[in-house]
Amino acid sequence: MAIKKSGSAKWSGNLKTGKGFVSTQTGVLTDQPYGFNTRFEDGKGTNPEELIGAAHASCFSMALSMVLEGHDLVADSIETRATVYLEQKDGGFHIPKVHLDVTATIPNATEDQFAEAAKTAKENCPISKLLTAEITMDARLA
Repeated sequence: MAIKKSGSAKWSGNLKTGKGFVSTQTGVLTDQPYGFNTRFEDGKGTNPEELIGAAHASCFSMALSMVLEGHDLVADSIETRATVYLEQKDGGFHIPKVHLDVTATIPNATEDQFAEAAKTAKENCPISKLLTAEITMDARLA
């Protein structure tokens, strides 16, 4: 059985002055604005890279909690920031890298247990597996 989730976007106009709206199946995002100014400048709204970052951070955090559970550990908190790098290359843009910055509070976990669990989660969360970009990580046990 496949679980299906969806997002949608509407766009009108050209690249630089056009406007778009992004929504999610659950309605958490409904017609949120995005465009050139929100992606390449400091305009108000969202952009694909921050949405990928949010998806990756949330997916990783859930995966880490699952890996920890396999070691009879439960996190009090896992805070993850995923920074998505958008770079210009060969006349276009690409995402060469995503960096995960993780801070977790896990009672009774050793540094080694945490480091191994974080590495396993980074390599196996579904969003990590989806991305072809290099994924780096700094992980700290608080």
